[in-house]
Amino acid sequence: MKFGVIVFPGTNGDFDAYHVIKDVLQQPVDKLWHTVDNLDGYDCVVLPAGFSYGDYLRTGAVARFSPIMGAVEKFAAAGKLVLGICNGFQILLEAGLLPGAMRRNASLQFRNIFVNLRVENNRLPFTSLYREGQVLKMDIAHGEGNYYVDAATLQELEDHNQIVFRYCTPEGEITPAANPNGALMNIAGVCNRRGNVLGLMPHPERSSEGIIGSADGRLVFESILRFWEGRGGNG
Repeated sequence: MKFGVIVFPGTNGDFDAYHVIKDVLQQPVDKLWHTVDNLDGYDCVVLPAGFSYGDYLRTGAVARFSPIMGAVEKFAAAGKLVLGICNGFQILLEAGLLPGAMRRNASLQFRNIFVNLRVENNRLPFTSLYREGQVLKMDIAHGEGNYYVDAATLQELEDHNQIVFRYCTPEGEITPAANPNGALMNIAGVCNRRGNVLGLMPHPERSSEGIIGSADGRLVFESILRFWEGRGGNG
């Protein structure tokens, strides 16, 4: 399986994503500069964390127009896997590949802490190795992770099982106190209806080895690999 990690001006999470894929999963992976306009030969692309274009306008708003995003749209339409982490999630929202928008954290402060997540949908290529309802520990590091959709879109997300992760207590309860950024309904990650595009604010790549505090995020990447292998290596 071959991965591509997309790098925009201002990206910094590419190093972590690249490390997990290459050194932890031992899979082929390339870094892809944002001017690349063809993703042929790749099975999964990752839009990693960082501050694309400095976030000066609105997080992800400029990166959305990079040449590679046209290729990402075609890649997703073909059913290939797209994973957006933190800033990558914000870019996918701006590009219309996922529903909703990001607002400033309710605290108006940058939050960099470990949080608990509850798995809401384990029937995706990204989550199949988790149990539904399983509580995970992952890192967050963002100033604009306050996910928002209107009431009609929220109903659609619920009807189509597109809410993938929610912030929760260590016991798995969905409470305001467990919500680190004010996100609507404690939403921490969503997918598209087809299930091949996932965006999440927490960092699975920074939570993939026990030595750095948690290995719970590693199963996101291992689920992707299991999905690909289950399809006979045909993406």
